[in-house]
Amino acid sequence: MANLPDLPSSDGTDLPGSRLPGGGLRTGPVADRTWWWRLEDADGAVTEVDEEYADQRFPSQADAESWVGEFWAELALRGVDAVTLIEGDREVYGPMSLRA
Repeated sequence: MANLPDLPSSDGTDLPGSRLPGGGLRTGPVADRTWWWRLEDADGAVTEVDEEYADQRFPSQADAESWVGEFWAELALRGVDAVTLIEGDREVYGPMSLRA
């Protein structure tokens, strides 16, 4: 999948990574997107993935959960064994296995 360009927000500020894998759009400034997934390998260490899946930030828990529900298989193919949901710097839940 090609990396998509960042899009300017409606208030004229740039939103880094405004497009989600699969073509979805993020909304709101980066500061308002406090939900994110820590991507972990089998040992529980943070693992690196392709740029299009890395550093995804979301405005709500529901948005974060929808994203991981849509992309869990692609993440697993890229070596992610589990994910932990984070809001700001607080662990919400996890690790949650991506292995069937």
